[in-house]
Amino acid sequence: MTEYVSTTPGLFPLPDWAKDDLSDLKGHQKHDLISGDEDEAITAAYEEAREDVIDVQQSAGLDRVVEGQLRWDDMLAHPLAVHDAVETRGIVRYYDNNNFYREPVVSGDLEFSGDVASELETAAELADGDDLQAVLPGPYSLADLATDEHYGDDAEFLGAVAEFLAGEVDAFPDVETLFLLEPSLVEEPPEDGEDERASEAIDRVASAIDADVVVQPYWGALEEKVYAHLLDADIDAVGFDFVANQDDNIYNLQEYGATGDISLGLADGQNTLVEDPEAIRDRVDWVADQLQVTEFETTYLTTNTETFYLPYGKYVEKLEVLAEAADLAEVTAP
Repeated sequence: MTEYVSTTPGLFPLPDWAKDDLSDLKGHQKHDLISGDEDEAITAAYEEAREDVIDVQQSAGLDRVVEGQLRWDDMLAHPLAVHDAVETRGIVRYYDNNNFYREPVVSGDLEFSGDVASELETAAELADGDDLQAVLPGPYSLADLATDEHYGDDAEFLGAVAEFLAGEVDAFPDVETLFLLEPSLVEEPPEDGEDERASEAIDRVASAIDADVVVQPYWGALEEKVYAHLLDADIDAVGFDFVANQDDNIYNLQEYGATGDISLGLADGQNTLVEDPEAIRDRVDWVADQLQVTEFETTYLTTNTETFYLPYGKYVEKLEVLAEAADLAEVTAP
């Protein structure tokens, strides 16, 4: 029987009070904030905000609790932006969105950092026994968002990013699930040969952790060859953005199959319209009908993208909808 798991790709919006406080403390807009050098007052504000978003997830009844990534001022580029071997330069548009990050330029060996592991250690204490989910950029997306001025070869650089992320993952506390966010697989798809290397890089990160690994692309559907190669990686689930593209995602699933688990991006992470739990449940059935399968071992119900773009109140409502939809799916499953 399928287990339905409500979760998110992380990268939450800051609580309204935290936006105001941190803006005053740092004197900049959020995308200009400097990560990693926070003073005590800023650290305390982030810690309180982390408590808020974990409490919200628990109150909503989500099956997986994430740390929230509130310090990730540079979005998916964060693990490199705070690294000692990386220089952050000018502001770059984050894909096609009206959000920005500082360009991470790699100028030395990508050795162990431990920044994300430290965040997760704190989140594990706050989660108080609830199932914890880690969130990281996938190696292909992280390499795509960065500029290499050290390794000198695209394949070597991707491999170095994968090794770096694998080292970070190896330091994580016990987590139930790891979401690797890979929007670049859709937005900047790898070319022939590179698609296989991207799959190998993802496999390297996934093999470093004893947890269920979900690769979550979004903002569309993967090209056929990219998807086929991704299935070669030793991962538990691939995510599908059914908000942005239904037809091509269904085609990939029908044509190439799927892993034993699946992650369905069914709630819109960028639109303030809040879905009905019953509507999410109906979409789960629709996917199953299209695939003519009876069940996956685990079906993750999530927003299609991070919820960073939403007003805080709408983000809270989206969590509640996902949790209720998963409960409905469990009750009504055949």
